[in-house]
Amino acid sequence: MEKIKLYDTTLRDGMQAEGVSFSLDDKLSITKCIDELGLDYIEGGYAGSNPKETQFFAEVAKLGLKNSKIVAFGSTRRANTSVSDDVSLKAILECKTQAATLVGKSWDMHVSNVLGCSLDENISMCAESVEFLKKHSLELIFDAEHFYDGYKNNPEYAMKVLAAVAEAGADVLVLCDTNGGSLPDEVHEITSVVCEKFSPMVVGIHAHNDTDCATANTLAAVRAGARHVQGTMNGLGERCGNANFCTIIPNLVFKTGFEVLSPEKTRTLTEVSRFIFEIANLTPVMNMPYVGESAFAHKAGLHVDALRKSKYAYEHIAPELVGNERKFLISELSGKSNVLAELEKAKITQDKKLAKKILERVQELESEGFQFEAANASFDLLVKKVMGTFKPSFDLIKYYVTTEKRATGDLVTEATIKLKVADKVKHVVGEGDGPVNALDAALRKSLEDSYPIINEIHLIDYKVRVVNARAGTAARVRVIIESRDKSDVWGTVGCSENIIEASWQALVDSVEYKLQKDVK
Repeated sequence: MEKIKLYDTTLRDGMQAEGVSFSLDDKLSITKCIDELGLDYIEGGYAGSNPKETQFFAEVAKLGLKNSKIVAFGSTRRANTSVSDDVSLKAILECKTQAATLVGKSWDMHVSNVLGCSLDENISMCAESVEFLKKHSLELIFDAEHFYDGYKNNPEYAMKVLAAVAEAGADVLVLCDTNGGSLPDEVHEITSVVCEKFSPMVVGIHAHNDTDCATANTLAAVRAGARHVQGTMNGLGERCGNANFCTIIPNLVFKTGFEVLSPEKTRTLTEVSRFIFEIANLTPVMNMPYVGESAFAHKAGLHVDALRKSKYAYEHIAPELVGNERKFLISELSGKSNVLAELEKAKITQDKKLAKKILERVQELESEGFQFEAANASFDLLVKKVMGTFKPSFDLIKYYVTTEKRATGDLVTEATIKLKVADKVKHVVGEGDGPVNALDAALRKSLEDSYPIINEIHLIDYKVRVVNARAGTAARVRVIIESRDKSDVWGTVGCSENIIEASWQALVDSVEYKLQKDVK
C-alpha cells in the first residue's frame, strides 16, 4: 500500500482559531500526544515570531519524540532582501529542526496587490529561499499559498512558481486552498494536473474549511495523486477552521487503500480528539464524525431495533475502531428497542413487559420536562425503581437554602440538610458560592461518615435549560449535572419550577448512582 504522510499544523493554524491560545506547556503536551498518535510531521510554529515559539523549539528537542519530525515554519525572503540577511530564514535555521516549511505566494493577485512586487521577483524570492535552506541540509516543504485560486486566475503563473521551487530543490509541493473556497471537483482536477506535471515529486494538500469541504477536498486531492496531507486536530483553525484530521484519518484508514496509521493508533483517535479539546479549553463538538460523543448515538426506535439485530444496520464502521462507543438514547421518541438495548448493556434479562413499563415512565417524565439523553445515571436509577430493586442510601427529612447579601456587597449562601442515613439522623450546614454548591457541600457532609467513597465524586459540569419559556418566571427548568470519579463519567437530571429543587434531584441521583455502583 502507498503511504500517505500526515503533517499536523495544530500548533500554528490551530492557535489561530478564535478563542484558542496554547501556553508553552500546552504546546509541548499536544506535541507528545500527536507524536504518540504517530503522525509524520508536527509543525511547531512560526519561527521567531515571538519568544514562546523560540522557547518551544528549544524545549521540544528534549522530548525524545518517537514518530514525528518537528518542522519550523516561515515565509520566503522579503522583496529586495538577500537570503543571507533575511530575518525569517535565519529564524528557521535557529530552530535547528530537520525539516522546514516555507510559505510563498502563487496567486498573481497577491503578488501584485499584497506583496507589491513584480511577478518575476516573487518567483526569485521563492526559489532562492528554498535553495538557501536546502544548502543547510533541511527537508524542505513548500506551501504554495492560495494555489487553487491562483491557478484558476492565472494557471501559467501558478505553475511557474511550483516549477521554480521544484528546480531549487523542494522536497514536497503543497497546494493550499487558503481561502477555503474551492470545491472537490476543482481540487481533483487541478491537483491531477500538478501531479502529472511534477511526477515523481511528492505533492501535498492544505485545505481550509470555509465551504465545509476541507475533508472532501483533501480526499479529492489524494485521489488525484497527493501523498502529503496537512490538517489540524479537531479542525481547529482561523475562520471556519482547517482540514480535520479526526475525520480525514479514519476516512483514509477505512475508506481508501492507503497506508496511514496502524489499527492500534487509530483506536486512540477519540481520546486524542477529546484531549486536544480539553487543552484548548473548548467544548467538544458532539456531532463530529467518528470521534464525537453523538457519532454513534441512536435515538429512533426503528434504528435501534435494527442495530440490535445487526451492528452495521445504521453504522458505517464499528465505533471501537476509533476508540468511540455506541449509545442508545432514551427519550419520548424511543421505542421498546431502545430500552431493551440499554437493558442488554446492563446485562439485565430481556423483558418486553419491563421495557414497556420503563418506556411509559420515561415518556411520562419527559412530558414533565425531564430528559435522559445526557442523564445515563438517572436512567439507570429509573430502571431500578421500576423493577422494584432500588433501595435508597438515605432519606431526606428536609432542606432549606438561604442567600444573604451583606452591606459589604458579599454574598453568603448556606444550605441546611436533615437526612436519615440508616438509623441515624444527620443535620448539617454547608456553605457555597451559590445554592447548588452549598447543597452539594451539605449533602457530602451528611454522608461522608457513612459513605467515605462520596469524596471520590467530582462535579464537572452543570447545565440549566428553561423547558417552557413562555411561562416566564414560573417556567420549569431542567438541570443536567455531569459527575465523575476515578474511572467513570455519568450524567443526572432534575426538573422543577424551582431551580434549587431541580438541582437537588440531579445531585441526589449523582450521589445515589455512585453509591449503588460502588457500595451496594
